[in-house]
Amino acid sequence: MTRRKKTVLQIVEASPPSEGNTKYVYFVSIVAAVGGLLFGYDTAVIAGAIGFLQTKFELSPAMTGWAASSAIWGCVFGAVFAGHLSDRFGRKKILLLTAVLFAGSSIASALPENLTQFVLARFIGGLGVGAASILSPLYISEISPARIRGTLVTLYQVAIVVGINLIYIINYFIAGMGDETWNVNTGWRYMMGSEVVPSAIFFFLLLVVPESPRWLAKKGKEKSAAGILNKINGETRGTEILREINETLHEEKGTFAELFKPGLKKAMIIGMMLAVFSQITGINSIIYYAPEIFKSAGFGTESAFLQTVIIGLIITLFTFVAVVLIDRVGRRKLLLWGVSGMAVSLLSIGLVYHFEWTIGPWLLISILGFIACFGASLGPIPWVIMSEIFPNKTRGLAMSVSVLLLWLSIVAITQFFPMLMEAIGGAYTYWLFMGNAILLLIFIWKELPETKGKSLEAIEKNWKKQHLV
Repeated sequence: MTRRKKTVLQIVEASPPSEGNTKYVYFVSIVAAVGGLLFGYDTAVIAGAIGFLQTKFELSPAMTGWAASSAIWGCVFGAVFAGHLSDRFGRKKILLLTAVLFAGSSIASALPENLTQFVLARFIGGLGVGAASILSPLYISEISPARIRGTLVTLYQVAIVVGINLIYIINYFIAGMGDETWNVNTGWRYMMGSEVVPSAIFFFLLLVVPESPRWLAKKGKEKSAAGILNKINGETRGTEILREINETLHEEKGTFAELFKPGLKKAMIIGMMLAVFSQITGINSIIYYAPEIFKSAGFGTESAFLQTVIIGLIITLFTFVAVVLIDRVGRRKLLLWGVSGMAVSLLSIGLVYHFEWTIGPWLLISILGFIACFGASLGPIPWVIMSEIFPNKTRGLAMSVSVLLLWLSIVAITQFFPMLMEAIGGAYTYWLFMGNAILLLIFIWKELPETKGKSLEAIEKNWKKQHLV
């Protein structure tokens, strides 16, 4: 059996000593990926609470969007500063800070007596989410062997959807603990406060993982970097990788201007395009508002929450499809197939609204088709590509730029989706998302190269030579 045909589990169990300690790499990557779990948990918890908050604080559609997007504004600022801070102080230290922010926000957002207090508490949590959204995939990418880097970084998206799925289930059970009045006054507080537990787990797990070897090398700590690289890759390959890292570091100054020089400018454009279009194709209109979508279609509260749980299960299942295929099929091909399926599903959702088929199975079926295609492609793959296409010295800064645009796109969708639904209706809203998916599909087909199996340093050199294939 060739390596290409092995399953993920077989790769973990059967790596020869000369290739380093693959089990250790998986352990470290899973710990870092818990940041993604908290990302999904924190951003999706609002799906269960937003309807009750709307009633509790008598919110208009615009203020409902503000309550839902308040954490996302924190994510914007977290993304702005995380890359710079991690380049200066290290990936691990700033990840520990995100765990503290998650826990503090969870407690504070369970206690507010007015909307302003709630928004401030969610903003603090958003700072942690924004930082983790850069640092978790970046850290995994920097510590991973090239042959399984796509699989390992995809674990971050797996963790995001597990977090989404987990909070959907928790929200479902909390909502079932009482009637509508109880949920409006108390239930949403339990939903928001539940995040303190995974936040504490993340903090203590981070204490036992190493710093990024590429960051250590950048700071001149070659002995520490060599020890980690040798443990991960084996001594021969570890020494070779350290030499490649030092070569690329000597070629770079680490400035923002470098990101837009010939060669690397294309990498920057690809990172920004994937970041923006992964959101403006409409995923968070469903992740954040799914219960309200189903309620507005005529379903009761319990049925709406149950269908939301089904959505979470489907996106989790199909993200595992990406884990299995990304280092076999490649990033580009998965994106082409997945985004095509998203466009077809968005067409279908629009037709359901246009012909008023919302009562019955068609709305759920169309949404599940969209979620499945997203989970296997545009959910995980942009994180993989953004974590591997930028130079060593400026990787944190470059990811900050791309992820900042990602969060600004999430803000736009979260804030304006309720207003779009009210102004132009469900059909034209989802057809607008479909148009964005078609534009992205054209961009991927024309501009996106394949990066599977290449070391980070080889990818960087190929950008500079302008012939990445």
